[in-house]
Amino acid sequence: MAQQITEELKAKSEVYHGDEICKEKSMELLREVDLPNGLLPLHDIIECGYHRESGFVWLKQKKSITHKFDKIGKLVTYGTEVTAVVEKHKIKKLTGVKTKELLVWVSLSDIYVDENSKDKITFQTPTMLYRTFPVSAFMVEEKLGDGKDLKEEKKDVTPALEVKEV
Repeated sequence: MAQQITEELKAKSEVYHGDEICKEKSMELLREVDLPNGLLPLHDIIECGYHRESGFVWLKQKKSITHKFDKIGKLVTYGTEVTAVVEKHKIKKLTGVKTKELLVWVSLSDIYVDENSKDKITFQTPTMLYRTFPVSAFMVEEKLGDGKDLKEEKKDVTPALEVKEV
């Protein structure tokens, strides 16, 4: 059973409104729990929230979207409301997300990166069926406010190493 987003829950949570800030916060959350930053390719996000004590998160968008993860050739649809419970390396009790397997759309319930194999990510259905893919298939380049890649920026701020003879 999916947790309800009540006013009481919202009062105890970090809540944000608007597409830009919600995209930023969802990326921060994915980094915080060590999951690939491209797992939530949502658009026109109206509201997002995070109840840190329970790990419950939600994202509301204007309309459902279907996204193709090109590196693995998979279609995933995200409903107008996506909810989950997050913890380190895991998304549990996921609602609002389905993937296309053969000709059928299948709900996803759990996503996790195995502690022993951090380069693999597993997607599980409520019926315990699962698929494992490379984590790299769900990574995207992050842009800074000035449009530069985050990796480029990191290169620029690396201090030069100076060697002195003694």
